[in-house]
Amino acid sequence: MTEGTTSAAAEGADALSRLEQEGEIAADYLEGLLDIADLDGDIDMDVEADRASVSIISDTGSRDIQKLVGRDGEVLEALQELTRLAVHRDTGDRSRLMLDIAGYRAQKRAELSELGAKAAAEAKSSGESVRMKPMSPFERKVVHDAVKAAGLRSESEGEEPERFVVVLPA
Repeated sequence: MTEGTTSAAAEGADALSRLEQEGEIAADYLEGLLDIADLDGDIDMDVEADRASVSIISDTGSRDIQKLVGRDGEVLEALQELTRLAVHRDTGDRSRLMLDIAGYRAQKRAELSELGAKAAAEAKSSGESVRMKPMSPFERKVVHDAVKAAGLRSESEGEEPERFVVVLPA
């Protein structure tokens, strides 16, 4: 192994360790919130795509945990921001942690990937740009990834909260 390879491996291990620490801090914070709200749920931690990922899952199938998602994921987004702030408070570093509750974000990701692929197909067949409805940053990122996977480019336009994706023809 060369010195550069050893250094890169050490940096990768440090990054993984830092992301695992973020996940542990987030899990502790979320468990405290669940206790305060008297809700049952299990916490699952992972590292995906260079960010910590934490999920709250219900082992009882209770609909109570759905309250933490809220309408259109609004409560989930707020909890994610609060959790990121808790991680920042403990580490001093900005967190890109992703939070999922009861599989909501995973399901939303699948729906948005399909939507992005359809928009890309429409842009390919029509030869014209396709403007999509306003979306959250998470939603736009998933659509951008789906458009890229279809071999096209996309851009975000507008100002929050009305920012939207435009799929560009080839």
